[in-house]
Amino acid sequence: MKNLLIESHCIFPTQDIIKTANFYEHKMGFKAVHYLNANEPHICLYRDTTEIILTKTNGQKVIPNRDLYGYGYDAYFITKNQEELQEELVSSNVKIVRALDKTDYNNTEFVVEDIDGRWIAFGIKVG
Repeated sequence: MKNLLIESHCIFPTQDIIKTANFYEHKMGFKAVHYLNANEPHICLYRDTTEIILTKTNGQKVIPNRDLYGYGYDAYFITKNQEELQEELVSSNVKIVRALDKTDYNNTEFVVEDIDGRWIAFGIKVG
C-alpha cells in the first residue's frame, strides 16, 4: 500500500481564541500565527513539527472527550525526550494530569490539561 498521508493537525475550537493562543504560546512553547481576518478566522500554533489550529466556537463551551464519552484524550502527540518536555511544562505551571509513566498499551506518556480543559497526551510506543 502506498503511503499517501503525510501529517496531521489538531483542530481545537475554543470560546476565546486569543486567550487559548496565549496559553499555548506562553505556557507550552508554541508560536502563534494569527489569521483572524480570513474568511474562517483561526490561529495556527507551531512547535517543532507539530501544528494545532484554533477556531472560534459560536460561544459554546469546550467539552473534552472524557466528559462527552467517559474517557479519552483530546489530542495525542508522539514525542521524544519526554522527561525534558514534562519538566519544561511543569516549570511553566501547566497542569500535569498524569505524570510520565508506562501504560498498559506499552506506551510511555504523560498528560496535561490545557486552558480549555482538554487532555493532551505526549507519548511514544516502547519496545
